[in-house]
Amino acid sequence: MAETLRLPGFVDAHSHGFQRALRGRSGGADFWTWRELMLAEAERQTPELVRREYVRVYRELRAAGYTAVGEFHYLGFDEALAAVDAAEEAGIRIVVLLAAYGRGGLPRFRQNSVAEYLRQVEELRDRGISVAVAPHSVRACPADWLAEIGRYAAEEQLPLHVHADEQPREIEECLAEHGIRPIELLDRTGCLSEHTTVVHATHSDGAELDLIARAGARVCACLTTEANLGDGFLPVERVRTRGIGICIGSDSNVRIDPLEELRELEGIARRQTGRRNVIPTGTLLSFGADEGAGSLGLEEWDDIHVDLGHPALRGVEDVFDALVAGCDANVFLEL
Repeated sequence: MAETLRLPGFVDAHSHGFQRALRGRSGGADFWTWRELMLAEAERQTPELVRREYVRVYRELRAAGYTAVGEFHYLGFDEALAAVDAAEEAGIRIVVLLAAYGRGGLPRFRQNSVAEYLRQVEELRDRGISVAVAPHSVRACPADWLAEIGRYAAEEQLPLHVHADEQPREIEECLAEHGIRPIELLDRTGCLSEHTTVVHATHSDGAELDLIARAGARVCACLTTEANLGDGFLPVERVRTRGIGICIGSDSNVRIDPLEELRELEGIARRQTGRRNVIPTGTLLSFGADEGAGSLGLEEWDDIHVDLGHPALRGVEDVFDALVAGCDANVFLEL
């Protein structure tokens, strides 16, 4: 039997399983034209299709070293149940990040009211499903929805996940409607706390990062997706100097490899600062596992095993450094 090293499994804090179907397509000149392709793919989803295809996605996540996933879900309630079934078959721990959608997007994404949305959350919880609240974005949720969801999350001590500051246009629209930036609006409406994860935060300014730090919230970086969509670069050093926790997500699943996500995070930090070893290896591995688990409210998740006989690890001085600096997910054994 191969000599192995046991590690905590990686935690995928932000996945849209259905978007795996778009992998390898080059269409779309920018994020907004790509979004039209994504919406067309979302429209064709059914519970049966989700059940079948998400098993494949989750098995790929599991093989890559992810043992838990936060599925940011906005395809419908029955489709959410299908995703849970798929995760169980694939052997991966799932937390349903049920998206609140008050406007925009597709009709199938939307709830008629924030009360209806919270009833859906309660129904999932009543079924024993791990769930977090997830106002999709400040574009999709009016301020009164954000306030009600923030209040509910605080009362129930549930994680809250939200897309914010992914694109400049999103910020411009928020300024036009509310007179403040997205993360400032999240703070004003009670959606920023130690249980909050801000997904992307790519174009956050210093004041917004201060708000995240003050609340004790996290940022979820989805580096391979952000590169694929031309989102920009997370201001890694400014996030780090404020002591903000970072977790990772596979997001659109254009690539499924936690080591690649972590390596890109460090690579961005190096290019921004002109220094090497900006984030210690142990901290990066913690971002990939512990911070993701904290983001999803998990206390337990499965371990993984590293194949120490893998060619990528032959003759290395420090296995942990080698994992982050030069390996891909093939070094993990499926047991």
